[in-house]
This record gives sequence, structure tokens and C-alpha cells, in this order.
Amino acid sequence: MTAHYKRRSVLLLGITSVVAATVAESAARPCVARPMPQDPSPAALPSVNVKLKPVSYWAGVFEQSWDYQATTAQPLSRSKDSQDHYDLAYTLDGNIAMFRATGTTRYLDRALAYVENVVDASSPSTSLGRSTFHDRYRGWGSSKSGQGGDEVPLYESYFWRYGTQLLIAMRQDTKVWASPAYRARYDKLLAFAEVDIFEKWYTRGAAESIYRERTHMAAHWALISLNLGQLTADATRRARYRQVLTTIGAEIRNQMTRNPVEPTAYFWSDVWGSTRRPGQDVGHGNGVMAYVVEARDQGTTWNSADMTAFGRLLTKVIWPGGTTYHEFVDGTGTDNGWIADGFVKLGRYDPNIQHRLESYQVVNDQFAANMALNAKILRA
Repeated sequence: MTAHYKRRSVLLLGITSVVAATVAESAARPCVARPMPQDPSPAALPSVNVKLKPVSYWAGVFEQSWDYQATTAQPLSRSKDSQDHYDLAYTLDGNIAMFRATGTTRYLDRALAYVENVVDASSPSTSLGRSTFHDRYRGWGSSKSGQGGDEVPLYESYFWRYGTQLLIAMRQDTKVWASPAYRARYDKLLAFAEVDIFEKWYTRGAAESIYRERTHMAAHWALISLNLGQLTADATRRARYRQVLTTIGAEIRNQMTRNPVEPTAYFWSDVWGSTRRPGQDVGHGNGVMAYVVEARDQGTTWNSADMTAFGRLLTKVIWPGGTTYHEFVDGTGTDNGWIADGFVKLGRYDPNIQHRLESYQVVNDQFAANMALNAKILRA
């Protein structure tokens, strides 16, 4: 797990935890068939009659960090350093999930404020003295983690995968979509995301900036492309988003193979074309899962059998039980159990997995919010 994941100290409820060959090159290669997990279609766990904690329970857990967010996340959203936006992504996702779970605009309003603050903190690239680009787009430099004030596509994609997810949530809520005030804010953010995020980095060099050298880094752009492809009114832009999504999605799928320690679970490497153990680390694997789950829910690339295989990866390999949390997707290494940014979202597909997740002891605001959303989806 890199410093970006270890650096984020979050308020945990009940336990304390401290919680990167390009795809463009590989896109030119035909997808090679790989061994799939055995019998991935049955339920991830034996079918049992489970009573799940309701949305209201997880909303109560989330609310325990509400005031803490105001003192930590708001300053991050106003920062002109994009690494702070990277760190803000977790709390943004939490508020979006709470809005989706409850329909309460309190959470939407906070999420909107975060994203609008980030946009307001942007500057023309020509005014960012240490930027290597100096073009017509707006953005942020970063002076942290050795970036020297340059513009960093990883930091921006990490935040804007959820910035665009917020727009999806607004578009899907009929009351919000019918509100002229919300629509005006939505339109402004969509225009920024299309031009000053996606178009900017695609124009600057898609091979380096979008079709990334690691699975999880490319997955961030797959999620952005997935969302923008659903939202844009421009046919040319839509075609480009779908091309990026299709390319990265196919390459990520091509990475999946039978897990060496659990034949019904998936295994993949963060290195394109590799099947070497230990494979993807769980911390960064959350980024892959965040994309996979939303792609599945929007009806592209992934199916129910895939989600079963990912569920088995979580419950049989990554977290075999108790407080044993493995660092890699082959079940090796020891880690702090942070799954809030991706793997927890698998609970929305199987009540048995959701039930097990209720006993997970590494709980923060993002985890609680996504458990609430899982509970709502399972109840539907």
C-alpha cells in the first residue's frame, strides 16, 4: 500500500485505522482468454435467512463523524493542491452514498459544496508556474509528495471519479432533477468535468494520462468515462467516453483469472498482462472495485457471475474471518483492513456478504455510508 493510502488518518467508529506497459499499448493487443473461476454462478456464501441492519442504523453511524467532516474535509475542498482533493475523495463518496441511500438533500448539499469548492480553487494552467503544460485548461498543481507544483492526472482522476458519480446521483433523483437551482449547479459541474478534467488530460496525452500503467489508475478513468458517457449531450464526446471505457474495461476484464488459493474467486495483477503473485494489493484494488461495481450497476462489462467471484475474493481470501485482513488478492501479507473505498460495495449484491460486513471492525464514514447504500439496494 502506498503512502497515499497510509497517509489518510480517518475518524474510525469503534477501532482506529490509518487508512501509483500502459493500457493504450495493450489496447492494440487482442484480449487473451484466461482461466475463469470455477462455478462462479451460485451465491457467494451459503444461503441463509439473515436479518440485516437497516439504512437508519448506518446513517446513525455516519452521522457520528458529521461535525468532524466540517473541520477536515472543507479545508481540503478549498485547497489549491490537488493531492488534498485526492484525500477528499473518500468523504465525497460517503456523502454521495448517503444521499443515494436516504434521498436526504443534506448529504447532497455537502457533496456539492465539496465539488464546487474544488472547482473554485482551480486556476488557468498558464498561471500555474511549475506546470509542465501551460495550456488553456484549468486545474491545480501539487507541491506534495515530490510533485514540484506540477499538475497530476492521478490526483484529479481519483477525485473526479466521484465528482462525476455525484452528477449521476443528481440525474437519477427525480426531485433534484426537477429543481432549477440544482440543475444549474449540475450543468456547471458537468461542463467543468467534460472540459477541464476529461478533455484536458485526453488532449494532453491519453496514453500517459488516461490509459495508465496500473490497473487501478486506469480504473479511475474508466469510472469517469462510464459516468460522463451517461450524462453528456454531445454525441462526439459520448463516443470518446465509450471508447475509453470499452478499452479499459476490456483490459481489466482480461486481467481476471482464477485465484490461486480459492478457485471460485478472482485474482488479478496491477501490472498489465501479468499473472504473477501476489497480484494487486487490496488497498489499490479498491479503485478497481469502485469502477467494477458502478459499471455492473449501469449494465456494462460485468455480470452477476463476476460479482459472485469478487464477493468470494473478499470473503474467502482478503478477509477469511475475524480480524485477519490480507494485503494482496492472493491472500498473502497482513494489512489494516481498509476496504471502504471499493470492496465494501460488494455487499449490495448479496445479503450474506452484507451480513458479514456488518461485523467488520474497520469502520469509518465512507464504510458506513456505503453500508447504508447496500442496505437500501438489498431492500429494493
